Amino acid sequence: MAIDKSKVNDYAKKLLLSRMRILASHSFYGLLLSHTGFSLDECCPTAYTDGKKIAFNPTFLECLSEDETDFVLMHEILHVVLQHCMRYDDRNPEGFNIACDIVVNSNILKSFNGDLRKISLDNRPLMHKALNGSEGHLYTAEEVYDMLPNNPSSGGNSSGNSSGKQGNQGKGKQGDNDKDKDGKSGQGSVNSSNGSQGNASKAGYGKGYYVFDDHSHWASEDKADKKLQDAWVKYFEDACKVVSIEDPSNQRGTLPAFAERILKERGKAQTNWREVLCNFVQEDINDYSFNPPDRRFSDSDFMLPDLNECEDTVKNILFMIDTSGSMTDKMITQAYDEIRGAIEQFNGKLEGYLGFFDAVVVEPKRFSNIEELEIIRPYGGGGTRFDIIFEYVKNEMNDPYPTSIVILTDGYAPFPDEEASLDIPVLWVINNDKVTPPWGKHTRITQ
Repeated sequence: MAIDKSKVNDYAKKLLLSRMRILASHSFYGLLLSHTGFSLDECCPTAYTDGKKIAFNPTFLECLSEDETDFVLMHEILHVVLQHCMRYDDRNPEGFNIACDIVVNSNILKSFNGDLRKISLDNRPLMHKALNGSEGHLYTAEEVYDMLPNNPSSGGNSSGNSSGKQGNQGKGKQGDNDKDKDGKSGQGSVNSSNGSQGNASKAGYGKGYYVFDDHSHWASEDKADKKLQDAWVKYFEDACKVVSIEDPSNQRGTLPAFAERILKERGKAQTNWREVLCNFVQEDINDYSFNPPDRRFSDSDFMLPDLNECEDTVKNILFMIDTSGSMTDKMITQAYDEIRGAIEQFNGKLEGYLGFFDAVVVEPKRFSNIEELEIIRPYGGGGTRFDIIFEYVKNEMNDPYPTSIVILTDGYAPFPDEEASLDIPVLWVINNDKVTPPWGKHTRITQ
């Protein structure tokens, strides 16, 4: 059925008014929605996002009340900002769809102080609890996915009766409802379609699970648009900054709990980098300076260098993050956060290069502040070789060499001989307590 062009303005007005309401009542969501476009798609039974836009079936959109329209927009934008549509990986698609919706709906429910009407379609609350009965906002989508029966991680089976764990969420299922006499899904109400996902119970997940929107437009992680991912990270941080600004009138609302948690996890470095790097620089680089000279010998015929404390700016350090297959996304993020934390601890006075390696080296990029660091994104996923770091430095970074090399890794690879370091001081940052490098300095971060 073709889109009725005479109604396009009405559809646009409905969506824009919804975005305005959200901006007024839940500014974090509203600010994020300002970065996405809207479109109509009669081929989609309900609604979807691909990370770039939010699309609606016109008939589905017509049937939505104001509260339901607000909910659907908040639901879709959370899929984007949590990057659900960019990390399918090798998980069972239907199970991951369910897990993502549980997390999203629960976060929205928390933003509305537990009012189930705000996550309802046709007055039916949608799923928002993990299989263990806890709210989905307490977990990542991957953690909720692992609790579901019939997925590769949980080893569960359909006899787990997931619908029994969901309580009233069973009211949100759509499978056999609203069919006309020919057995086809009608379009006469919000409850008329289950998108392209089908009834989740067919896959053994239980009748309590229902995915109302179409997730088929999501990309697997290896096909995800890296620039788009980076853009949404920036939009997320910008929205957090705006909402976090002190506002006595409280016009900006409050920052959602999940956003606070992400910021806390992302920005917290375990390492006292000022102490570690200062000691590292002093002990291993022997940073002697003739300015100022050692005052004890100021009257002599000899001017001796003074071993100064760590300079205000630590320069030309090469940070290398292990992105091999043994390093999980969480480990890589943790390593990235450590470098970010180092810059913050030095009040931005830390300059150098950030590169990535597995069995090959990804060309290191220079940074001198957090903003420049944030545009450098990880690549990799193969085997691990440490020797290639030093080979790369020798062949590509010899004018001049880095003053030191900091390698963030799990350490699960053969260590080269110390001679490979080219006499450049090396600090190994190991993310476990099982591996100890045979040479160089080392420190540990734990998960």
